[in-house]
Amino acid sequence: MAQDRRMRWVRWVPRVLGLLFAAFISLFALDAFGTGEPLWRQTVGFLVHMIPTVLVIGAVIVGWRWPLMGGVLCLGLGLLYVAVAWGRASWVAYAVIVGPTWITGVLFFVDGFLSNE
Repeated sequence: MAQDRRMRWVRWVPRVLGLLFAAFISLFALDAFGTGEPLWRQTVGFLVHMIPTVLVIGAVIVGWRWPLMGGVLCLGLGLLYVAVAWGRASWVAYAVIVGPTWITGVLFFVDGFLSNE
């Protein structure tokens, strides 16, 4: 009984965390509006700012079916952010962005390894 509860927890936490993180980073895309630019430019800016959200959602979708691959993708997205933002962000920004992606990735790995037993 307790084993089933733990398995459900390990199965659902990375999925929910990944989706919540995608919702969180999508909020940053809203700063494209209200800049005084024409609406079409604001819309293009919004869509460009939504690329990280699409990548995170894609990783979660892949991880939903193949948890080990979802773990690789989430860890890779965290590394990609570090590579792109290196030297331009504070350690807090790294922690806020990379932390949840790596935690999600590790939890996808745990799910993948436990479900393959």
